[in-house]
Amino acid sequence: MRSSLKVMCVVLMVIMAGCSSWFGANEKQEQTVWLQASWQEISEAAQGKTVRIYMWGGDPLINQYIDDWVAPRLKQASGVTLERVAINDIREIINKLITEKQAEKSAGSVDIMWINGENFRTAKQSELLYGSFASLLPNAQQFIDLNAPSMANDFGLPTDGLEAPWGKAQFVSTYNQDKVQAPPLSMAELREWVKANPGKFTYPAPPDFNGSAFVRHVLYELTGGYETYLDPSLDADQFSAKLGKVWEYLNEIEPYLWREGKTYPESVAKLDQLFANQEIWMTMGYGSAHAAKAMNQGTFPESTRTYVLAGGTLTNTHYLAIPFNASEPAAAMVAINYLLSPEAQLAKYDPTNWGDDTVIDLTKLTTAERELWQAIDRGVATLSAEELGQKQLPEMSGEWVELLERGWQDEVAKK
Repeated sequence: MRSSLKVMCVVLMVIMAGCSSWFGANEKQEQTVWLQASWQEISEAAQGKTVRIYMWGGDPLINQYIDDWVAPRLKQASGVTLERVAINDIREIINKLITEKQAEKSAGSVDIMWINGENFRTAKQSELLYGSFASLLPNAQQFIDLNAPSMANDFGLPTDGLEAPWGKAQFVSTYNQDKVQAPPLSMAELREWVKANPGKFTYPAPPDFNGSAFVRHVLYELTGGYETYLDPSLDADQFSAKLGKVWEYLNEIEPYLWREGKTYPESVAKLDQLFANQEIWMTMGYGSAHAAKAMNQGTFPESTRTYVLAGGTLTNTHYLAIPFNASEPAAAMVAINYLLSPEAQLAKYDPTNWGDDTVIDLTKLTTAERELWQAIDRGVATLSAEELGQKQLPEMSGEWVELLERGWQDEVAKK
């Protein structure tokens, strides 16, 4: 009798294991089925659904654009409800997804995330993303050149359609022209300016995205340019060997920074606040129209202007991605498609809403549509597209960004 029971138990365990395997495979199939569906099927499935977009929440105007401009229009156009979830750093979500992946959690709380750079690299390598969906979006097909190098590669890593381009950003320096008559156009000039104006300059502490970018500009200028860091044969030892000049420069200017370099603003928002209060005379960041936007809000003084370094500044594309375990992937695709529409991109380009540079290829628009873009007043503090276009530098691999940020903590912050 006991022998019979043992046999029955084994049989049941085999059956249960088989069922578990079948359900797991079926669940995976359900998660990817929308990648083979028609857009009509996707749109119909999205009706009445709610999607949650997790994104940096440090800019009130960006938040307002999503909440007050996008969300109601998306709901009216597609029946999809968009809920914004503010976070300080997308790395929080990447770590959350890694944990959920390990726990085999199939229905997560994140449907869309705003991402690029090293965070995309981690997400791709850890298989945290839903699938290659970007080319399925009608607006991406019609208005965006997904094969352009600036769209198809994120900090040198092929996107493979795992994220859809949402906007472009170029690093600019912002200054108060009443205080700074001749802004420094190189790191050598900046060193002299900082020493001549102690306490009036600082930068956000990496890994703040903008503070990290400032350090990358130092690296590019002091070590011969960006080309070395795009070489696929470069290894970690070779990269680290080049950093000595960077740490020497940053430590040299540190005593002349705001609060004598004993502390650094933890974010670009804090840096902007110091500039607005005129505690410092320069700020910085990605976003060519950010200064104009702050002037429109009355945050920055009317004497605010922007410039780019003589040797150029970093330019990148930022993206929207869908996690592997998104609860509403079809609705997420519909929401992202709307965010890529000419209507939504035009509103985002306007500095009274955001001021973000567009991913749309304007040559794909009609003459009347292009005139709408040309009519946008981006303010006296915003450089022309022509001037910006002549001074663009590519981003290095996210792998080197991570090493640089860790190095700054050890070689600058702790010394």
